[in-house]
Amino acid sequence: MTEEKRERKRHKRKQTIVEQWLVYVLLRIFLFFVCLFPVEKVLKFAKFLGKGFWKHYRSGRERAIENLRASFPDKDEKWIEETGIRSFENLVMFAVDVVFLPRIIRKDNWEQYSSYKNVERVKWMMQEHRPLLLVTPHYGNFEIIGYLLGEFDFDIYSIARPLDNKFINKYLYDVRQRRGQKIIDKKGATEQVEQIVRQGSTLCFVADQNAGKKGIFVDFFGRKASTYKSIGLLAIQYNLPIGIGVSRRAGDRFFFEMEMTRLIMPEEWKDKDDPLHWITQEYTKAFEDSIRKDPTQYWWIHRRWKTRPKEERQ
Repeated sequence: MTEEKRERKRHKRKQTIVEQWLVYVLLRIFLFFVCLFPVEKVLKFAKFLGKGFWKHYRSGRERAIENLRASFPDKDEKWIEETGIRSFENLVMFAVDVVFLPRIIRKDNWEQYSSYKNVERVKWMMQEHRPLLLVTPHYGNFEIIGYLLGEFDFDIYSIARPLDNKFINKYLYDVRQRRGQKIIDKKGATEQVEQIVRQGSTLCFVADQNAGKKGIFVDFFGRKASTYKSIGLLAIQYNLPIGIGVSRRAGDRFFFEMEMTRLIMPEEWKDKDDPLHWITQEYTKAFEDSIRKDPTQYWWIHRRWKTRPKEERQ
């Protein structure tokens, strides 16, 4: 990136309150009409939009292709493109899911829209009010995990980064919290963690973002990826188990397969030379194993490998 582009990016004009409100109003009008149709028909339309997104969003398409090529060097270009297109379809379908979640899923019908695998141990820990960390990647429908846990009356707190548009941000927070899930802004989470742990609640994270130069580098699809230290530090400080889970879409339907793929217990890292690195690598490896089962549901558009280790930069 040239200095001119960097300067332009730094001085990008922020939307005024009026502009934010107008965008929010337009969004709500659009969602009103969307929700007049059955969810399965809207998902089909979302697939169409996803293909258009792939075709016209050049920089995102190129980033996804680059990430897929590096992560699956044994795959040919046809597979890379098909996987990339499908991942963009799933991205738009995910947005539809978020809108329809509170309108469709209830305590009396959740079995019509979800199935579960290897969740019993974590479920009992939560029912016994044992403090726990739950982590998931940007994969499938990660939003439904927190929503359903709240629907089942589990005491959970999800860490989230607020959006720039405060009206849309409030709308999304209201949707997420409608069934009992509690949302904590990422910036203010540290002050509340001790109380949450003390009362035996569960903390939920989407934990595969690029963490910048201050992150810890672990292997992810054969490359070093900067990863936040906070999850490992919390686990070590408060002696907390870490549950790693995913939610996969089944076909093109509004149906999701929940799977708990790994449970890291505190005794596992007690004898490690570098427990923070071991924990971070362990849950990142669990992410990778889940994504490999269906790579089309991962957000390959992410700048996951943007920050490089010091030795590579040199």
